[in-house]
Amino acid sequence: MAGKSRFTRLDAFTKTVEDARIRTTSGGIVTIVSLIVVLYLAWGEWLDYRRIVVHPELVVDKGRGDRMEIHMNITFPRLPCELLTLDVMDVSGEQQHGVLHGVKKVRLQPASQGGRVIDITALALHDKSNEAPHLDPEYCGDCYGAPAPPSAEKPGCCNTCDDVRNAYAQASWAFGRGEGVEQCQREHYAEKLDEQRHEGCRVEGDIRVNKVIGNFHFAPGRSFTNFNTHVHDLKNYWDSPVKHSFEHEIHQLRFGPQLPEDLAEKHVNSKPWTNHHINPLDQVKQSTDDPTFNFMYFVKVVPTAYLPLSMAGTDGYRQKKGDDAWLGNLGSSFDGSLETHQYSVTSHKRSLRGGDDKAEGHPERLHASHGIPGVFFSYDISPMKVINREERAKTFAGFLAGLCAVLGGTLTVAAAVDRGVYEGATRLKKLQGKTL
Repeated sequence: MAGKSRFTRLDAFTKTVEDARIRTTSGGIVTIVSLIVVLYLAWGEWLDYRRIVVHPELVVDKGRGDRMEIHMNITFPRLPCELLTLDVMDVSGEQQHGVLHGVKKVRLQPASQGGRVIDITALALHDKSNEAPHLDPEYCGDCYGAPAPPSAEKPGCCNTCDDVRNAYAQASWAFGRGEGVEQCQREHYAEKLDEQRHEGCRVEGDIRVNKVIGNFHFAPGRSFTNFNTHVHDLKNYWDSPVKHSFEHEIHQLRFGPQLPEDLAEKHVNSKPWTNHHINPLDQVKQSTDDPTFNFMYFVKVVPTAYLPLSMAGTDGYRQKKGDDAWLGNLGSSFDGSLETHQYSVTSHKRSLRGGDDKAEGHPERLHASHGIPGVFFSYDISPMKVINREERAKTFAGFLAGLCAVLGGTLTVAAAVDRGVYEGATRLKKLQGKTL
C-alpha cells in the first residue's frame, strides 16, 4: 500500500470502495433526467451568452460646433409653391432665407382633382425660356430703384423677373404681382401666379443647421430683414382671389438619420430602445380654412447615439462631421454607428385675429392679434445625450460560471432526490418485512 501524501488529510472528496456502491433503477432514471436538464439549461446559457442587449447611458453632451440635419416631408394642400417660403434662423445669428439647397418644392394638383404631382418641368416659374434670348446681348434690365442682387446672371442688371424680385427683397421692399415691371410682364408672371392659385405644394428634403437653439418656418411671400426684424412680403397672399390657408400634413419630420427598420425589429424586445425610431410628428395633420391661422410646434431635441457591437471598446465615432458629410448623410457612419436625435413636441395654434378659446370652454385663454400666418417649428437642444451601446448579455467568463452553476446545481439536486428515493424505498421494504 502506497504511503500517504501530506495532502491526504486535506482531501475534501472522500472516496468509497467499489464494493460499497449500490446501483438502483431509480438512480438510473434520476441520472437520465439530470442529463436532460443539464443539456437544456446549458443550451439556455449559450443562447443568453449570444444575446445582444442595448445598454443606455446618459452623459453630458460635450460636442462643440456640431451641425445636425432636419429631414422633412410636409404637404400644404391649399397653398401654391410660389407663395411658400422656408426660412431657417438660430441664436448664433445665422439665417437662411428662402432655403432651396437640399429642399424640393413639388407642385400638386388641387385636392378636388386628386392632389397628384404636376410634371417636374412645371416646378419652376422661371425657366430658361423666360430669359428672352432674342433680346440684345447687351441688354441690361432695370432693377427699378433697387440695387442689383448678387445672384443676377449679369452683374449690375435685372434681366429676369426673379432678378427684380430678389433685388426688391434685398432692399426690403414689397413686390406684389410685378405690375409695371417689364421683365415680369414679358414672362407673364402675374398670369402664371393666377394659374397656380388653386394648387397645393409639398416640401421635401434636408436642411443642415447649427446644433443650437433655433427655428425654421413656412410662411407666405419672400422674406427679408427690415431694421433687424424678419418680415415677409404678404401682399400676394392677402390680395389673392383664392382663399389660401396653412392647412398641412406632416408626412415625416426627423432630426438626423432614421434608425433602420431591421435594427428596430432586432431590438423590439429591448425596452429602452422600443420607441427610439418613432418621430412624434409623423402623420400629423392640421386642418383649417382660416388664412390668418398660425401653427407652432415647440420641439425638444435630445442627441442620441447608437453604437453597434462592432464598436465595443471604442470611444470615438469614425464618421464625417459637419460640412464634410454629404447632405442627407450626416450622422451615419460606415461602421454602423449612428448619431441622430430623438425629440418631444408641444403644439399650439391660434388665429391672428386674436380672441379667446371660449368656444372650447376656456374663456381665460386670450390670443394676441399680431404675427405672420404660417407653420413654425422652434427647437431647443438638450444638454444631455443618450448613448445606446450594444453589448453581450454576459461575458464569456460569466458563461463559464453559468455552466458550472448549472452542472453543480443540477447534480446536487439530483443526488438529494436520488438519496431521498433510495432511503424511502429502503424504509418501505423494512416496514413490509416487519409486517410479514
